[in-house]
Amino acid sequence: MIKQLVNNISGLYLGDQVQMHNGVSSSINHKHAVSQLTVQFDSVLGNDEADAKHHGGLDRVLHHFPREHYGQYRRWDLITTFGDAPSMGENISTVGLNETQVNIGDVVQIGDVTLQVTQPRSPCFKLNLQFGHPKFALAMQESRMCGWFYRVLSEGDIFLNNKILLLERKTDISVAKAMQIYFSAEFDIAQYKILLDCDGLAQSWVNSLQRRIDLQSIEDWDMRLYGKVS
Repeated sequence: MIKQLVNNISGLYLGDQVQMHNGVSSSINHKHAVSQLTVQFDSVLGNDEADAKHHGGLDRVLHHFPREHYGQYRRWDLITTFGDAPSMGENISTVGLNETQVNIGDVVQIGDVTLQVTQPRSPCFKLNLQFGHPKFALAMQESRMCGWFYRVLSEGDIFLNNKILLLERKTDISVAKAMQIYFSAEFDIAQYKILLDCDGLAQSWVNSLQRRIDLQSIEDWDMRLYGKVS
């Protein structure tokens, strides 16, 4: 049964310029508002990422971030200046849809584009630099207010007035629950296997979870969360 998730999109964004920010290359500040996204299987036309290893790829073609999260981060004093979309580097911004309402593997339609939810955003230290707070990435990881990524199942165009429709729900694991499982400090094979069983989960997360099970340990997150610590 088709279910409407959002009546219309509040913002669409893209950008392909890369700049150095505190010695780190990033394209986050070059996203700008557009009225249309032309979506291909491997990219959005006119959009680029500075770090192809950790951003982009077939499982992370589009980043969706709930706009109301900006207000909460400001209330927590994690954004000291006026921050709003697309300061997180998102491509799609909406109001009224969050990580508890979207599941891993969800197949959605926006305009004539069909997408599948693959993973939550894994926050990194570039967000600390972006918002001038040394623990912003950690706060995003702990709050699970991270947004999510899509892979593309059918190409086409997305417009601002498009609805977001849920076509198929393949799992009962929400984006927020996936964050809870993946970023728990406690090693838990049973929970990892639940997440691994999610149809549509990004391959990078599959690989990471399998590696944890094989090594019987959780990887160190300090570099991702804080960058190089002198």
